[in-house]
Amino acid sequence: MRVAPIPVAAFAVVAALWCGTVPVRTLQTGASRTALAIVSDQKNKPIVDIGVDDFIIQEGGQAREVLSVHIADYPIVVLLDNGGDARVDMAPMRKAVERFVDRLGIRPIAIGTVGDPPAMLTTFEDERPKMMEALAALEVNPVARSLLLQSAAMGAEAIHRTGTLFSGLVALSATPADSSRNNVDAMIGSIVDSGTMLHVIANRSTQPVSQMGQIRSGQALRSIAEQTRGDYTVIYSPASYQPALDKLSERLSSEIMIEYLVPPGSKPVDVRVGVRLPGLKVRGLGVAPR
Repeated sequence: MRVAPIPVAAFAVVAALWCGTVPVRTLQTGASRTALAIVSDQKNKPIVDIGVDDFIIQEGGQAREVLSVHIADYPIVVLLDNGGDARVDMAPMRKAVERFVDRLGIRPIAIGTVGDPPAMLTTFEDERPKMMEALAALEVNPVARSLLLQSAAMGAEAIHRTGTLFSGLVALSATPADSSRNNVDAMIGSIVDSGTMLHVIANRSTQPVSQMGQIRSGQALRSIAEQTRGDYTVIYSPASYQPALDKLSERLSSEIMIEYLVPPGSKPVDVRVGVRLPGLKVRGLGVAPR
């Protein structure tokens, strides 16, 4: 039996470090909470064929009864870079996102854009056919600059309005240039406050021409991605969007939600998630509840 310590932690600023080793995000739902985690074998192959009786949950050293276990199905926002620098990237990017959405299966997904002005093309309530139509119709705006940080803040706000405590934000960037105009601290705050896990796939095959008004958002987004247990993936060819998104879809499809019973007055302090099956390991995901 292996029990991985999962201290619940929160961050107040983007540069804050996680407290402990592997934080787990917990969602308070009445008399129960839900932990988000990935279980894998010694070769790091995800294990999803695992049930209620296989998990161990402890809070402050006290055992908790596991109520249910299922594959994560939280909402995800996907942002595509349709600015002028994405001329070569758009076709493979769009194809990769179509495949990504299909591989994720049934869960709420919304599509938005990065080019000026950023916009949400679909909502979480839209059916898949409408989403695919929006993707198929998406074209590059040749005169638009890319507003990566600003669009990420927009996507985070769309997530925040749902009230969900588990969510994902996937941003595809075709250029290092970022012409976001809004206040940088406010944009970062919007992403952090949403509690989402940020994933960035950034094509860095070209260097931007220096322009007035551009900001350096890459390091900020990389820091947020790392702290929220997301992925920051750098690619060097438009053809690499698909394998990068394939890898991300494999991760998202392996995340497990574990609902467990809590007594009155219980607080999610020093949460530990483990499995009874020998040779398996647990990775906790997320931050403390808002």
